[in-house]
Amino acid sequence: MLDYGKHSVLGIGVDAIDYDSAVEKIIDGAKAKRAMTVTALAVHGVMTGVLDREYQYRLNQFDLVCPDGQPVRWALNSLHAKRFAGGKLSDRVYGPELTLRLCEAAAKQDVTVFLFGATEEMLSRFATKLGERFEGLQIVGQRASAFRQITSQERDDLAAEIIASGAQMCFVGLGCPRQEIFAYEMRERLPMPLIAVGAAFAFHAGVLKQAPPWMQRSGLEWLFRLTREPGRLWRRYLYLNPTYVTLLALQKIGLYRKSTDGGKPPQDELLFG
Repeated sequence: MLDYGKHSVLGIGVDAIDYDSAVEKIIDGAKAKRAMTVTALAVHGVMTGVLDREYQYRLNQFDLVCPDGQPVRWALNSLHAKRFAGGKLSDRVYGPELTLRLCEAAAKQDVTVFLFGATEEMLSRFATKLGERFEGLQIVGQRASAFRQITSQERDDLAAEIIASGAQMCFVGLGCPRQEIFAYEMRERLPMPLIAVGAAFAFHAGVLKQAPPWMQRSGLEWLFRLTREPGRLWRRYLYLNPTYVTLLALQKIGLYRKSTDGGKPPQDELLFG
């Protein structure tokens, strides 16, 4: 197992960690009923933090920020490998794969699960697929997204529902940045790991197709997704990806320096907006 701690990628603290260590940390937190915020960031998530100081602050309060995208893993290795006693990270910690590994561990260790996000139909398919794949997995509750900002009363009711279900950890599938806002704002209300896993709900429900393994290994998953949803994603990838590479080059030579204690504390709760 590898865990080299948090390191700055453009001012976002990303954990240089592997799957085994991430799963162990989260399952230990679930068993201990410990509040814990977890996300897996690709380039889009990192750049959202670069461009939004409040979002940057939220991310840097997370207990565990996994390198979801290959370009984020490459950045950790390029910028910080000298600090890694055991060498470079050999793999990313991909949110959809982390979801499966956590469900496998949860089924074996009797850790109960709640699912929050997506639509009723997608949640139902997602829960069914997980139950078929992992014998003994206890999904004790699920709630679809309202697809709007909710009231403080609705937030409190949701927290009470999740706690009453007996869940020990909660998967959150709202998409970036809403899922991280959810985890940040609910962290003091829910004594369990809140794991923001993005497209894992859609992938494992069979609603979205994942990129071929060779594209994932090559860091070209963004291109695959762009061909599937060009109207929605072209601005994200054609603007953010070159900016990410440019800023990383500047950080590498010391011209872009941002510490992970930066950002701006949010003035108001967004209620998962």
